[in-house]
Amino acid sequence: MSTRATGTLDLNRVRNIGIIAHIDAGKTTTTERVLYYTGMVHRIGEVHDGAATTDYMAQERERGITITSAAVSASWNEHQINIIDTPGHVDFTAEVQRSLRVLDGGVVVFDGVAGVEPQSETVWRQADDYQVPRICFINKMDRTGADFGRCVQMISERLGANPVPIQMPYGEGEAFAGIIDLISMELVTSGDAPGSELERYPIPESHREQAETMRAEMIEAVAEVDDYLTEKFLLEEPITNDELLGALRAGTISNSLQPVLCGSALKNRGVQDLLDRVVDFLPSPLDVPPVEGIHPKSGEAVSRAPSDDEPVAALVFKIVTDPFVGRLAFFRVYSGVLRTGTMLQNSTSDKRERIGRIVRMFADRREDVDAVHAGDIAAIPGLKTTFTGDTLCDRNHQVVLEQISFPEPVIEVAIEPNTRGDQDRMGIALQRLAEEDPTFKVEVDDKLGQTRIRGMGELHLEVLVDRMMREFGVDARVGRPRVAYREAITRPARVDTIFRRQTGGSGQFARVTIDYEPLGEEEQSLARDGLLFENNIRGGAIPLEFIRPVENGIREAMQGGVLAGYPVVSLKASLVDGSHHEVDSSEIAFKIAGSMNLKEGVQKAGPVLLEPTMSVEVVAPDDYTGPVVGDLSARRGVVQGMEPRGDGSTSIRANVPLGEMFGYATGLRNLTQGRGNFTMEFDRYATAPPAIADGVMHGGGQMSVRS
Repeated sequence: MSTRATGTLDLNRVRNIGIIAHIDAGKTTTTERVLYYTGMVHRIGEVHDGAATTDYMAQERERGITITSAAVSASWNEHQINIIDTPGHVDFTAEVQRSLRVLDGGVVVFDGVAGVEPQSETVWRQADDYQVPRICFINKMDRTGADFGRCVQMISERLGANPVPIQMPYGEGEAFAGIIDLISMELVTSGDAPGSELERYPIPESHREQAETMRAEMIEAVAEVDDYLTEKFLLEEPITNDELLGALRAGTISNSLQPVLCGSALKNRGVQDLLDRVVDFLPSPLDVPPVEGIHPKSGEAVSRAPSDDEPVAALVFKIVTDPFVGRLAFFRVYSGVLRTGTMLQNSTSDKRERIGRIVRMFADRREDVDAVHAGDIAAIPGLKTTFTGDTLCDRNHQVVLEQISFPEPVIEVAIEPNTRGDQDRMGIALQRLAEEDPTFKVEVDDKLGQTRIRGMGELHLEVLVDRMMREFGVDARVGRPRVAYREAITRPARVDTIFRRQTGGSGQFARVTIDYEPLGEEEQSLARDGLLFENNIRGGAIPLEFIRPVENGIREAMQGGVLAGYPVVSLKASLVDGSHHEVDSSEIAFKIAGSMNLKEGVQKAGPVLLEPTMSVEVVAPDDYTGPVVGDLSARRGVVQGMEPRGDGSTSIRANVPLGEMFGYATGLRNLTQGRGNFTMEFDRYATAPPAIADGVMHGGGQMSVRS
């Protein structure tokens, strides 16, 4: 294995990790301890005090949640660890997604009482999509109701994972006093104060039998994924700790198992062990396969190995508007060395960018560096034409790395500036915020003279509007949230359209015949922006240069819909016939014909209104489950299941239309005397009932907001 140096470190000693979890599981608190123990801060900042290092935005400190991924570099045992602290709230799921794209490993934090929560499942599924190896940290073992065994079981059952505990708690809840290491077979304790020395003791007799049983189970689980250890296990030969560590590392990197650790970040227990295991088990950039991409001109597959000798290739995974240095582009170098003063090609947009300055980030602080080597993460200020998902590479060895795809926003609000000055500032602010966040969309309705912004949820838009007002000094009025509906067809239809215009000189002529049908499940992945367009013209009835304008006309008309002006989705359009005129036909004529054809086609094909439905999980005390279920049903929700959590509360899962969930936080507080909480994420679009569709069509889409 190579030991190529990145500055003073070799690539074997670099770890790019993300800390990911459900909201409130303790990710940021864990990160604060990591920064403290790695010497990056000398005082621990607490989330509940609004002083967390990585939560440096005003909105994060006020709400006590993480909104933007904060990149932090730290050192531990002569290893460089690049940490990205990601949000847990589902509205900011894109932050998790784009971080996972560039990370080599993840630490998934679970609440020792709640176990696997809805967003835990979402981030785990996203990590599966990007094949990110991970280790599990069961946090909050000092809380009443904490149950290590139950959490491990939930990881196995609800996530379909292969959790292998390599530690067990010494006591749970208020009795939690330390951690039993199942590899070294020692009890590890420390004082509650940060910086307390770790003390190691023999395992007390009261826990020895359980520890020996769990160690035997650990060895058996590890042996199952390692052929050499399987043989030794079956022959009942002793397995050394070094062999165990090697097999755990190999199993983690191959995603065949996930080591499970425990502790309490708030009480400073288990974090040093967690750092040791990050170094021991999570991959270096050399342990992951070479990154795959395509050549922008030829479309041929290209791979780049993590080596300084390869041509430079870097992926921009995040854009941030920094109050001091302006626009910051966070990037991961996959190959080569990215140096200041060089000219690179943005192969995604086919533009050139000069690298004037490179900074290594420490949350909201930064230090300048001259070069960033393969496998490392840093940021570049001042790039003009580079956005999230773009590739920066050597001009003579171009590659486009895999782009990141994000879910479509499902909620929108109208926003109106108070003065002409606010109008100008708002335009700049919305552009900057949209550059930062791919799930935030801005639309200007020329007919109404209205600006609409769309996002993933009420909190998402609330935070973005708050940032616009504070950071950019915009004073504006914000409308009530509205659902981002869609329109679709339910049956096939064929439409023949002739567009003819005579204006004295040469006229305009185009004729198109198009078959429309709803998209099947297997065709959804082939569609672009909701449309699968097929050219089935034979014999040159329509010249090739007029085919693309027809498609463009259809796509443009799809944005307006026919029922209530919402975009049409899940549509297959096959151009089957048509005709042209040698003199009068033009691209614009065929574009207009395509647009007219789409409008008539959707009307003939049984159009329906689609509404977004959300996957909702409510956690409420057992005494209130009846009223909560009744309320969800009144909101047109379909309850999928209920699960007692063992701590006097019940988890209720349901599918509920988004239009019925506005103001639900207040409603749930009132129902449960402030003791219930919920999470929701987009599930799918479903046909809206006729009464709802009529209300949207005749009421401009404004839904009543329940209190």
